[in-house]
Amino acid sequence: MALCGGVGAMALPSELIVHIFSFLSDRDKLRASSVCSRWRECLFYPSLWTELKLRVGGGSNGGGYGSEQTPRLEFLMRKFGSFVRELQLEFAPVEGYLRPLNGVEGRMESVESDPQFPGRWKDAIITYLDQVLCVLGCIRNNRNLQKLSLYGDTCILQDEGILDSAYLNQVDQGGMKIKEIQQLLVEVLSNSRQMKWLSSAFMLGVVTPCSLASLSNPSAASLEHLSLLDNQLPCLASPVELERLVHLRSLALDFCDFTSEMCCLLAGGDRAPLHRLSLMVNGAALEAKPLDGTASEDDWKALVRRCANLRVYMMALDVSSQDLLRVLKPSLPLERIHLDSYSTLVTDGTLELIAQQYNKTLSHFVLMRDDTGFPDLSVNRNEDPLVLLAWRCVHLSVLVIHGYTVWSHNLVAISRLRGSSLKVLAVSEESIDFDPDQGVFMEGDPVHNLVKEVSQGLGRIWHPSMDSNLVLSEPTQHFHREMQSFSLGM
Repeated sequence: MALCGGVGAMALPSELIVHIFSFLSDRDKLRASSVCSRWRECLFYPSLWTELKLRVGGGSNGGGYGSEQTPRLEFLMRKFGSFVRELQLEFAPVEGYLRPLNGVEGRMESVESDPQFPGRWKDAIITYLDQVLCVLGCIRNNRNLQKLSLYGDTCILQDEGILDSAYLNQVDQGGMKIKEIQQLLVEVLSNSRQMKWLSSAFMLGVVTPCSLASLSNPSAASLEHLSLLDNQLPCLASPVELERLVHLRSLALDFCDFTSEMCCLLAGGDRAPLHRLSLMVNGAALEAKPLDGTASEDDWKALVRRCANLRVYMMALDVSSQDLLRVLKPSLPLERIHLDSYSTLVTDGTLELIAQQYNKTLSHFVLMRDDTGFPDLSVNRNEDPLVLLAWRCVHLSVLVIHGYTVWSHNLVAISRLRGSSLKVLAVSEESIDFDPDQGVFMEGDPVHNLVKEVSQGLGRIWHPSMDSNLVLSEPTQHFHREMQSFSLGM
């Protein structure tokens, strides 16, 4: 690049301008590109756009169905799709367009009660399909793509039955767009040459059980992370396809797809040992995808012997205690667990089992319930299962609770047991209750006293979460983001 004449910033060599712009965020780069033609030329230099992270759709800018974002997305993908190396996209076709059900945060009205449904939801799905087509069409010939991560926030549509054939046929007659999307993904995978990270979570109509077979041999040999999740479909990654991925170190699947055959394959000595395994158990899907055939205790033992550094992250969504007992095998090296529910209740026996079996490996424990009422887990207030879990699990560093009663004196006990090693203690204010007998012996405001004692126990300032939305999040989105950070830490 030539040195241009002039004074000030315009006198700098283009190489130096590109280097300075490399410190800007993607949003600021785009804003700076409108200053002048020279800056625009420098800002669209390929080395500045090796990584692209976007969240599109759902009116995330405060209005519309996300269709106003489509031209911007098309511009970015046309400019950078052919050479970007890492692409992370989150599609939210319905974000901001679901109203709370009966005043309960996080629960949604049924679509039948919405008189504007015919136009509103149809536009959202049309926009979603067009945006996915745009992205895959622009990266179809990118041979340098190393990371492709797609997340579609479409689970609420699946739960409400909006994604059945009758509704979809209204926006995509004959499934033409979905078939085109699936073909474009096949082209992306077959043209790739150095793919290391492939993730598709809850993306409507993108991945099929045959998609992974199209992955090129060079990418199959280089792939280190694979995540294919969709509660509504059969297994998206068969043992036959995983056999090609000999350098796979991180895997994320539906728990029911992690079969005995797959576990034995991953325990083989002719492949790289697995380091991270993320599993999602959806209680609503267990009728269609039963637990029969999943990895047994002996299978887990064989896998752990081969993969000594293996750690597991698990989310159980609306899973009954009976099914959890079948899922939680003793030899499973569980590091993180997230128990989330709308209707089912986690029992003290389940917490007792987790505390006993995973006392040497568990570091993250998230317990959420999004429903009215706050059940008490303590059969005996002096033997609280959460306190016992904090005592037994010596590596516990993250504890998040909402939707269950946590007694104030037990919260103090947890803070004292784990101290500063408990990096995150997030408990919603409405989950905390106070023993009336304690008020007789203590002076002052009980909330102030609780904050003071827990802060002393943790060795830092602590406050209960005033806004439950800071604790409560959409489960599949939480799983996707937690899985990303968990797998990146391998």
